[in-house]
Amino acid sequence: MFDHLSTHVLLTLFGIVVALVTSNAILWIATRKNPTRDLTEVSLRLKTWWMIVGLFSLVLLISQTASIVFMAFVSFLALKEFLSLIPTRRADHRVLFWAYLAIPIQYYWIYSHWFGLFIIFIPVYMFMWLPTRMVSIGETDGFLRAVGTLHWGLMTTVFSLSHAAYLLVLTPGETSLVKPQWSSEAAAACSGVSLLLLLVLLTQFNDIAQFCWGKMLGSRKVAPKVSPGKTWGGLLGGVASTVALASVLGPWLTCMDLTRSAIAGLIIGISGFFADLSISALKRDLGVKDSGFSLPGHGGILDRVDSLTFTAPLFFHFVYYCYGEVVAR
Repeated sequence: MFDHLSTHVLLTLFGIVVALVTSNAILWIATRKNPTRDLTEVSLRLKTWWMIVGLFSLVLLISQTASIVFMAFVSFLALKEFLSLIPTRRADHRVLFWAYLAIPIQYYWIYSHWFGLFIIFIPVYMFMWLPTRMVSIGETDGFLRAVGTLHWGLMTTVFSLSHAAYLLVLTPGETSLVKPQWSSEAAAACSGVSLLLLLVLLTQFNDIAQFCWGKMLGSRKVAPKVSPGKTWGGLLGGVASTVALASVLGPWLTCMDLTRSAIAGLIIGISGFFADLSISALKRDLGVKDSGFSLPGHGGILDRVDSLTFTAPLFFHFVYYCYGEVVAR
């Protein structure tokens, strides 16, 4: 069951579990020392993190196909949540079928290693098909808003997130990442699983680090009208922490060298911050605090994957252009 995973991937997953156990222990001690303090939200967040880590680890352990299907399901939930927030016209309900159908098609290109169609299907073909279907219905009132929001939702929740899944098929046999003299263990470190794990771990760590640094340092807001809680101290401290973790974890977990690992950390740190801001702007425009309630303590699916909507495509293309092209079908 674990043959497709490197030892470093398994150790990293174990390390994440240890971090969660430690967090639960700290929470238990804090509750015992100060029983009157309300730590319900922290407790809910930890329980949800256990669920997220458990599901994510399980699909990675099962197989590459299971992981791709899982990522497709995450895109489905994120798009469904997005469409539940956006006001839609009655005429658009017949078009939504095509938006949802784009999810299995997009992830099929990943399963097939069909990079050419993966990279243009939603930005080109769905971009043309959705307005074509809308105008065939004959409703023009609110057309620009309807087609714009639907395509933006597809780009954000499906196209962007699917880049994380495509990392899974960047196998040593299909890239120029692996050097001939490397051992089988070193070659396994270049697998897509290790790259996906690095991306997700750094993205989520960046969110937590920016929150913690923002609480500790500074009160100067980055974008007070969008997200009053985000400060320059949080941004700089979070990015620095993410770069530091990437510099240590990247060369150990993947085949990226120290310099490229640090650059990857910088890309994830900065882009993750502005992705979070973009979703915050969307929610503020719609007048909602959270995108949903499916993840207790976190909000909705979109609240949890918001940073990945920027970090996944940027990290993917950084790896793709630094280390070699995928063999296209």
